[in-house]
Amino acid sequence: MTVRTRFAPSPTGFLHVGGARTALFSWAYAKKHKGQFVLRVEDTDVARSTPEAVQAIMDGMAWLGLDYDEGPFYQMQRMENYQQHLESLLASGDAYYCYSSKAELDALREQQVDDGVKPKYDGKWRPEAGKVLPETPADIKPVIRFNNPKEGTVTWDDLVKGRIEISNNELDDVIIARGDGTPTYNFCVVVDDWEMGITQVIRGDDHVNNTPRQINMLNALGATVPQYAHLSMILGSDGQKLSKRHGAVSVMQYHEGGYLPEAVLNYLGRLGWSHGDDEVFDIQQFCEWFDLDHITPSAAQFNIEKLNWLNAHYIKNADLNDLSVDITKRLVDLGVTVQAEPPINNVLELYRERANNLNQLAADIAYFYSVPEANANEVEKHITAEIKPVMAMMAETLKSTSWTAEAIHEVIAAAVKENTLKFPKVAMPLRVMLAGIAQSPSIDQVMVVLGKETVLNRMASYLK
Repeated sequence: MTVRTRFAPSPTGFLHVGGARTALFSWAYAKKHKGQFVLRVEDTDVARSTPEAVQAIMDGMAWLGLDYDEGPFYQMQRMENYQQHLESLLASGDAYYCYSSKAELDALREQQVDDGVKPKYDGKWRPEAGKVLPETPADIKPVIRFNNPKEGTVTWDDLVKGRIEISNNELDDVIIARGDGTPTYNFCVVVDDWEMGITQVIRGDDHVNNTPRQINMLNALGATVPQYAHLSMILGSDGQKLSKRHGAVSVMQYHEGGYLPEAVLNYLGRLGWSHGDDEVFDIQQFCEWFDLDHITPSAAQFNIEKLNWLNAHYIKNADLNDLSVDITKRLVDLGVTVQAEPPINNVLELYRERANNLNQLAADIAYFYSVPEANANEVEKHITAEIKPVMAMMAETLKSTSWTAEAIHEVIAAAVKENTLKFPKVAMPLRVMLAGIAQSPSIDQVMVVLGKETVLNRMASYLK
């Protein structure tokens, strides 16, 4: 059987970390088994679904490179399919009209809570042998409920959690169509998974309670039941439910925040799944290794430090031309225009070993293309009256120095020796003059990349 997985987000918000991990695992499982990955947009919550949210999900998947083989399918465009299957269940007695009003149901729930029992529909309109149903009220638009079996258990071998059994008497007669006729989430999912031939449903464990209801509906329809794999939730580093303060933001905010998609994919791949002790792997390797056996059934923890570490790794190993395109855009956002000199690839080679974030990398190298505004405290601390004559002599010598790192280093070393100073006493004022701050990569390398004219002009501005 050809493996067919799906990602089925509700377009009521952005693509967040949990959704992106679900999409990645479903996508990778299909790739591993040379199957198909289907994208389905579950937009039946009309009041909350928006085109902007759909676009945000598409943008997030595109940035991560999670391409789909079929779709996107929109549930609101499949209403005829659902109606046909609703009629089929009504005809077979596996579904029925319920005329209980909202007020009745609210009162029933309140009474059950007061009595200390699990809130559940009382089956007032459920057809049973020998039962006389109440007179149909004229002012109530009925919902359709699934006639859930009363006896037996629903059992499935979850590909992550293992064997799960739930007694049918624990399950409610769930509503599968609202009073206005529109089908509900649980029913649409059942029809879609069946008609789209989904073989493995990989989703969050917040859906575990839906699974027995959906299995019963699939059986009532005479449909094939897929395998289920319920992924554990993701917690923050403090063990609490993941929220914005932990980094639970839109996937595209990671792009805006300075992360490479390769780093985010690698990190998501390790959230609740492992391949031995391997921490760093590309997406091709991940697809080759990925299986459902090594997904932990316990909650995964989100760790921003680990993501930053991976991001640093991928920045160091990124293709320089690709990196330069990204960084150039980020510099433009900072109001800095990249010029031909110095070549940005040379600048990036100098700085990317120190970077774990693209935004910070762009900010760090901005001084190569625009005169930096030096930190006043750094100027006062390092460009003193005593050091200015030393800087002036160096500037004069540099005018006739060949512009190599070795030659520049010799000029700095001579100034250190002649003035009986320690190297930082010369290098740090130089950095402030050239970069605006007292920290940078090797100062002779910085000066080579900046170019002789820029170095001398910036030094001169402090020595007037």
